[in-house]
Amino acid sequence: MLDVRRLRLLHALSVHGTVTAAAEALHVTSPAVSQQLAALEREAGVTLVEREGRRLTLTRAGQVLVAHTQLVLDQLAAAEADLAGLRARVAGSVRVGAFVTAAARLVPPAVRSLRASYGEAVDVVVHEMEPEESLPALRRGEIDLALVHAYDLMPRDVPPSCEVHELLTEQVYVAMPTDDPLAAREQVELAELADRKWIMPRTDASCHEMAQRACGSAGFVPSPQAYCDDFGVMAGLVDAGLGVALVPALAARRVPEGVLLKPMARPVRRVVSAVLRTRTEAHPAVRVVLERLAAASGGDQ
Repeated sequence: MLDVRRLRLLHALSVHGTVTAAAEALHVTSPAVSQQLAALEREAGVTLVEREGRRLTLTRAGQVLVAHTQLVLDQLAAAEADLAGLRARVAGSVRVGAFVTAAARLVPPAVRSLRASYGEAVDVVVHEMEPEESLPALRRGEIDLALVHAYDLMPRDVPPSCEVHELLTEQVYVAMPTDDPLAAREQVELAELADRKWIMPRTDASCHEMAQRACGSAGFVPSPQAYCDDFGVMAGLVDAGLGVALVPALAARRVPEGVLLKPMARPVRRVVSAVLRTRTEAHPAVRVVLERLAAASGGDQ
């Protein structure tokens, strides 16, 4: 019989890459991890890890067992949620991974609503994460709910054994100074902005790829004047006359007076969703957090 606790250690090693990192993630010592992995190998009857230099790596048998372990951990999470759903009281801690704009615009009103209804019984722990970080963290069981976005120009894959709850669909606007020659237009053709300087998201963000694709479909490559993570900072730089930018509606709720938001003639839209591991919505605390996030989103923007 394979020990589930030891399977968790093997899974943690596959995720974090080193015995030390796996031990830190599970709050145990490195020698304990090594000892338990050796015991798991005896239970399995095959070699699960091998040493490469100073690191332990998974053998083919170890990789196969980790894949099965992921299914086991998903089922355990679902079982815990089902059992929690049988309790009358709504209570528990819910870990939410949210990208910056969602953490600023959706999470606070959801938390205020939860506090008004349940006081301290429902504890929301927030981790600021881009979807590229939050979806793997959800799969690993490090968070319970991931707030993610996906542009219609570039759909996002969701990990297996997860389910998607769409919260809102928002339009992406061109942010430009009020004195821009195109400011009087009701809609803007991106091709007309080919000679402008651009405020761009950082290059490793999906928002950067969205901007590149939108401009590329209009026939030009944007000339960046600045790179930054925060859409609020981008709007401030637009207000300063540094360039133009593409800003989703959720991030554009508060822009400086010197900035205009113009729809594009060829619209780009972004869908914001909550992603959960399958059946964890049965957990009462997770369910009410999802409900309050949906209420805070307000649908289309």
